[in-house]
Amino acid sequence: MTKRILIAVALTALTASFLFADTTTTTPPSPPTVAEIVANQMAHLTTLLDLTTSQQTLATSIFTTQQTALAALQTSMQTAQTALQTAVKANDANGIAAAASQIGALTIQQVTAQATGDAAFWAILTADQQTKFAELNAPGQGGQGPGGAGPGGAPPAGSNGPGGAPPPPKK
Repeated sequence: MTKRILIAVALTALTASFLFADTTTTTPPSPPTVAEIVANQMAHLTTLLDLTTSQQTLATSIFTTQQTALAALQTSMQTAQTALQTAVKANDANGIAAAASQIGALTIQQVTAQATGDAAFWAILTADQQTKFAELNAPGQGGQGPGGAGPGGAPPAGSNGPGGAPPPPKK
């Protein structure tokens, strides 16, 4: 008899915990805005490179333009990826080719937007800042340039520019 009462109490407690459990759905956090991305980027670069106020203003404009272009391209890329998956599921060779072509064109645009912004940023740095920046972004240092590795990944080792390290000195 006590065993039945104990089981009944346990089941009642378990049922109550389900009834009173928080059933509200949580929405995933929204991605950062262009302004948030640029602000974080500027805080990081200002600390690393001791950017002047003028450089910060120019870089903020450069990276806002860059990130705005990349955000728009990302939306188009997601649409193209969805079209590709639809074509794959339908075994639609023409649809696959069209979506793949669109993805390729969008990737070119992404890399161009990334590199154009990176080049504009590189141009506003002093020689000392460029040297420090190149050292911070050298292979093995974890850096990929001011805007990251971009859609195509990191540039080849030994390439010049903001995203790549300068060639090693000749001995």
